Amino acid sequence: MITAERYHDISCGHRVVGHEGKCRYLHGHNYRIHFIVQADELDNVGRVVDFSVIKEKLCMWLEDNFDHKFLIWNEDPLLASLMEIAADSLVLVPFNPTAENIAKYLVEQIGPQQLAEHGCHLIKCKVEETQKCAASYTLA
Repeated sequence: MITAERYHDISCGHRVVGHEGKCRYLHGHNYRIHFIVQADELDNVGRVVDFSVIKEKLCMWLEDNFDHKFLIWNEDPLLASLMEIAADSLVLVPFNPTAENIAKYLVEQIGPQQLAEHGCHLIKCKVEETQKCAASYTLA
């Protein structure tokens, strides 16, 4: 299997509902998000896809939708209060915004939407919250 990989850095806030430690509080990270893309066959140049396509379709999606925003689960008990003071910076997501769930969402929802016309598939995403801590999701 041949893959192409590109990463993108964003700054983003979140909180993890039900977390037993500090992550239950409002906080943020300088995330590094790795996209791993595969194609059924290489193009006529010998590539999975040009790296600029990964940048345009996936990295820029992050930039436009998550960068300098606050990810909040649409079932978070603090949602109503935060909407009153910061609605324009909130991104409602259908999952508790752990690194694992962010990676899964990007692979299962965003990748197929963004890469549909490019003959390739996002098969794996790695979300680094810090240089020491990361979570990955790989399409089965």
